Amino acid sequence: MKELKLKIAKNICYTKLVYIRISKKLKINLSNESIEKLIKKTIFTSSKIEKKGKNYYVYNFDNQIRVTVNANNFRVITTDSLKTKK
Repeated sequence: MKELKLKIAKNICYTKLVYIRISKKLKINLSNESIEKLIKKTIFTSSKIEKKGKNYYVYNFDNQIRVTVNANNFRVITTDSLKTKK
């Protein structure tokens, strides 16, 4: 799994719209650079990585974040909060 984390982190890329999507879904207001740092930290400290279809799902249960990454081009698609909604 360590090699996969390195591969994803090394090749990861972002679109302009994904920064907005991440801020909205995680309810945070960070700069693009800070979002990139958060995503890389999430990847390196992830608990689990699943490949389903054409995507990787990177789970970080400590920070309660899931990052969805396209497995072909390593583009971040979205993030989700894993916190249970009450």
